[in-house]
Amino acid sequence: MVFQNFNLFPHRTALGNIIEAPLVVKKVPRAEAEALAHKLLNCMGLSDAGHKYPSQLSRGQQQRIAIARALAMQPTIMLFDEPTSALDPELVSDVLAAIRQLAADGMTMVIVTHEIGFAYELADRVVLIDQGVVAASGAPRELLLSGANARLAAFVGRFTEQARLLDPLAVPAKAPATTSPNKGNRPWPM
Repeated sequence: MVFQNFNLFPHRTALGNIIEAPLVVKKVPRAEAEALAHKLLNCMGLSDAGHKYPSQLSRGQQQRIAIARALAMQPTIMLFDEPTSALDPELVSDVLAAIRQLAADGMTMVIVTHEIGFAYELADRVVLIDQGVVAASGAPRELLLSGANARLAAFVGRFTEQARLLDPLAVPAKAPATTSPNKGNRPWPM
């Protein structure tokens, strides 16, 4: 399980956090646990972070260490509890990329998330839980775009509205060839 607040041991390095459970719970030999940990650090794009303590890492790096720690137990299924909720927006993409790679590698995952676009892209099935009750369930395309569930439609609508508001800021597909890019032609204030 990967928690939204990482739950890394602050007194252990990234490597120490990853090898703790395999050593203690599975009684894996240290050399084997460390070799797997280094492989997982590399997979998470953190090959140089093994000697660092959680306080020396960004929150996105800490979350990827938490993912590596869970993977060190070689699970058949992963549970993610809001894996991006405690992150700054700039750090979300690295964590989502790591989860996308797990999906591409065939890992079965249950992900609790408010990242609607991510759920739409990655999920085989989406379940809406409203006040502790399963309110809707189905394939992402039919469930997220159908509007059949009023609560889900309102939730998805917030993201659709944000996308609509941001649309004018999108860069046009083809810029006119007659204008030169200078400060006077910029569509935003400087």
